[in-house]
Amino acid sequence: MGFIADSLNRIQPSATIAVSTKARQLKATGRDIISLSAGEPDFDTPQNIKDAAKRALDAGKTKYTDVDGIPELKAAIAAKFKRENGLDYKTSQVSVGTGGKQVLYNALLATLNPGDEVIMPAPCWVSYADIVILGGGVPVFAQTHLEDGYKLKPEALEKVITPKTKWFVFNSPSNPTGTAYSAEDLKLLTDVMLRHPHVWILTDDMYEHLLYDDLKFATIAEVEPRLYERTLTMNGLSKAYCMTGWRLGYAAGPELLIKAMYKLQSQSTSNPSSIVQWAGVEALNGPQDFIAANNAIFVKRRDLVVSMLNQASGLVCPKPQGAFYVYPSIKGTIGKTSKSGVAIKTDEDFVTALLEEEGVAVVHGAAFEGSPSFRLSYAASTASLEEACKRIQRFCGNLS
Repeated sequence: MGFIADSLNRIQPSATIAVSTKARQLKATGRDIISLSAGEPDFDTPQNIKDAAKRALDAGKTKYTDVDGIPELKAAIAAKFKRENGLDYKTSQVSVGTGGKQVLYNALLATLNPGDEVIMPAPCWVSYADIVILGGGVPVFAQTHLEDGYKLKPEALEKVITPKTKWFVFNSPSNPTGTAYSAEDLKLLTDVMLRHPHVWILTDDMYEHLLYDDLKFATIAEVEPRLYERTLTMNGLSKAYCMTGWRLGYAAGPELLIKAMYKLQSQSTSNPSSIVQWAGVEALNGPQDFIAANNAIFVKRRDLVVSMLNQASGLVCPKPQGAFYVYPSIKGTIGKTSKSGVAIKTDEDFVTALLEEEGVAVVHGAAFEGSPSFRLSYAASTASLEEACKRIQRFCGNLS
């Protein structure tokens, strides 16, 4: 009998973190590496948010707080949901965690029983399935396709719902594809959910503010108020507010669920950092104009990357409307051989050879349950992106 828990042996370390770590290690040996593997804006945290953290520090706001958030932050979150999403939540319906990942983890671990099924559109973020497995649940993938812009079709969702389905986990704009759903798109999915009252919905809105081409954001409980009582709406400050390392995520939903999440958090991390919470109050209540300025830069980068990748032999790259990722198909490269003799049989072969031969780090599609593809994050300088895309074009051009 092994020393390590069986439950831990059922899951994998995060593939995106693994690729970023390998890229850092190669860089440390002196290699010229461009890492486009992490989902992290290259912009600094806005000054007003940093100043709020300094004020909290100077004011001695360094003690334990309520387990799942200070009242001021919960009030700011409730105000945000009302202002931006038209959703009414009391502060008792709000939970704050150490990053969005903890909030998701709390919700799933607090509700899953062995054999419960959790549906997620694929390709999907690497951690969903492993968190479900850790909780004793069974991840079920509803496949999406490149030709549909990776949008989940209502019939594909309907097909995978069973009496064992506990949750539908949904993410728009999507990591890894950048696919963003309009209110009309969501209505088709909410109509399916109304027919299955035993299924709860966890909507991951982490990329809410990273939307392009005049697309207006919508979230499930807003589009279909009849689903409000069984929807947990999750969000956080990492992406749009450039606060990845600060670790602050939040969600709002039915009190029964929020209380269960509180119970779990009280026996794991307790409260998120007190100083970060005060910075979060400023982030949500303070000026928001930097978001549009950052997005204008992201649009230019997206257009550059999509254009250059579509010029690479064997790649097809759709133009996403949200987040800061592209998700090109490498179907046209499968079966070829790289310059140094690596046979490209899978997308993992492709990204490994690309890193070794050209020094560009991206994440293989298999990590997101969507092959053969890779995810490239364009949250990097324009110069880095241009050079990386030239190297990808060269790598693809050298395949034989």
